[in-house]
Amino acid sequence: MKSLTHIHKPKGILKLLQFNSRSAHSLNRDHNYDVIVVGGGHAGAEASSAAARMGCRTLLVTHKKETVGEMSCNPSFGGIGKGHLMKEIDALDGLCARICDISGVQYKVLNKRKGPAVWGPRAQIDRLLYKSHIQRELFENTPNLRVMEAPVEDLLTESSVDTSALRRCCGIILGDGTKVRGKTVVLTTGTFLKGQINIGLEVRPAGRIGDAPSIGLANTLEELGFRMGRLKTGTPPRIDGSTVNYKVCEAHKGDDPPVPFSFMNDSVWIKPEDQLLCHLTYTNPTVNKIVLDNLHVNRHVSEEVTGPRYCPSIESKIIRFGSRNHQIWLEPEGLTSDVVYPNGLSCTLPEELQVQLVRKLKGLEQARVIRPGED
Repeated sequence: MKSLTHIHKPKGILKLLQFNSRSAHSLNRDHNYDVIVVGGGHAGAEASSAAARMGCRTLLVTHKKETVGEMSCNPSFGGIGKGHLMKEIDALDGLCARICDISGVQYKVLNKRKGPAVWGPRAQIDRLLYKSHIQRELFENTPNLRVMEAPVEDLLTESSVDTSALRRCCGIILGDGTKVRGKTVVLTTGTFLKGQINIGLEVRPAGRIGDAPSIGLANTLEELGFRMGRLKTGTPPRIDGSTVNYKVCEAHKGDDPPVPFSFMNDSVWIKPEDQLLCHLTYTNPTVNKIVLDNLHVNRHVSEEVTGPRYCPSIESKIIRFGSRNHQIWLEPEGLTSDVVYPNGLSCTLPEELQVQLVRKLKGLEQARVIRPGED
């Protein structure tokens, strides 16, 4: 997955997103909003939906309407720790838990051998179903919400009369120069703020595969005094599931009955017997050797000390834990997709080395790599 920019808030800018009401009344009402949300990923979908539910005149601005609700990385929700977060979002009438209950292909509560406090509800999701349901909810079933397809290049800010704030944010400036005023601006830009993709030693600017990064907006935040950092994420190479030998891998079924995520639901949409299987394989000494012999062509390893990382890479695990074999979960991406997500194999080796590494895993000796992993 792409590098993600995160932001540290400087002292004295706590009221950055407060609104200067006097300046907004001079513009047409069509360009006035209570809440403007920039970015249409998971956070943007939840933020815009929540604001609209509260009766706020809300605008969601995204690069492409077709990618609203896109599951850019792992097609799953929940797990240890994250399952609790989803329950909290659901308790606040959020979307993700309810949408998971109508788009999952396998449901499983992790850590069931321990006490309920550490159980981790998890669902493997059909990418296309999830995105379709999220878009229907936002585009058709959410009053007070407008969705706009446009790049956001800058923030509208004005001098603050309040000594505790440097500037006041009163809207956004789109790529074509259009100014849109808003009482509150919420940035949910994900991997797009000066985002870049690393594969081996190759570096290219991108928000995610096929999408340009947001440079202007990131520059504005820096100019306002925010300190920008780099949160490194990571994705594994995607595998053609039709080329995997599942017979030599461990098959794992979903729960029977599946436990829904949302407190609003008594059951999920799929029958227990129709859930897809996940499979388990492991790394081995040959995989370890490929990684250790090629650290010099891996930009991620050389930058490991320059910032936090979300998903631990296979390189990091092998360097840290030596000869230990690591689990690789082969997870289906949907009912109508042959793409398999090898969870646990996040790496940024050059593409040809990733192919070698994949084919040293049991069951993947003849596997075809559809897309290389990246950082």
